[in-house]
Amino acid sequence: MNSLFALYCHVDDPVHFEDAIKDKKWLEAMDEEMNAIKRNKTCDLVELPKGKEVIGVKWVYKSKSNAEGKIERHKSRLVVNGYKQQYGRDYEETSAPVARMETVSSVVHSSTKKCKFYQMDIKSTFLNGVLMEEVYVEQPLCFEKKGQENKVSKLKKDLYGLKQVPRVWYSRIDSYLLENRFEKCEGEPTVSIKEKDSKILIVVIYVDDVIFTGNDDYLIEISNQS
Repeated sequence: MNSLFALYCHVDDPVHFEDAIKDKKWLEAMDEEMNAIKRNKTCDLVELPKGKEVIGVKWVYKSKSNAEGKIERHKSRLVVNGYKQQYGRDYEETSAPVARMETVSSVVHSSTKKCKFYQMDIKSTFLNGVLMEEVYVEQPLCFEKKGQENKVSKLKKDLYGLKQVPRVWYSRIDSYLLENRFEKCEGEPTVSIKEKDSKILIVVIYVDDVIFTGNDDYLIEISNQS
C-alpha cells in the first residue's frame, strides 16, 4: 500500500480527450475505468424518459507518482458534469464528515510506536456507493455502445463528479463498519473502533482513503482483505 501523502500528479497529463486518445497508455487507462464501471454494475443503458434531463460526462487524466517522482500508474476517471445537477431533482444531501488532519496525524503517530499502520487507497472508491436519486448521464466518448448511441446511462451507483458522491460513499462504508460491530469515536464520526479481548482495531475514513491500525495482526489482515 502507498503512503497517504506519497502520491503526486504530473503537470504533463492530457487535458483534452482528443489528445489522450492518441496515446496507448491513456486508452488502456480508460478501458480500465470502463471495465470497473461494468463490473460494478454502475449503470443501465436506457432510453431517456420523457421529461428527464441528461447530464454530460468527461474524461479526466492523471499520472500518479511516488515520492521519488517515478510514475507508478496512469489513471483515467469518468467524471459527471456535476455543476449541471439541480438540487431536489438530481440530489438532496451532499455533505459527509471528513477526518481532521489532527486526527490522522495522531493515529499515524501512535501507530508508529505501538501498532502497525496501514493506508488503503480503495480502487474506484466512489463507484461503490448506491445511488438513491434518478440520474441519467451521456455515454462516454469512445465507449458508446454500437447501435445504441442515442441511449443514455441510468446510474445505479455513484460516478465521480456527482454532488452526492461523498455522502453516498461515506454512508456505505459507515453502514459496513456498524454491521461489523465497530463503535464510533465520540466527537469524531470518521473514526471507528473495535475492541475484543484486549485487541483493538482503529479505522479512520479520510475522503477516499481508509487508514487502520491496531495491536492484532489477524484483525488488520481481515480488514485489509475486506
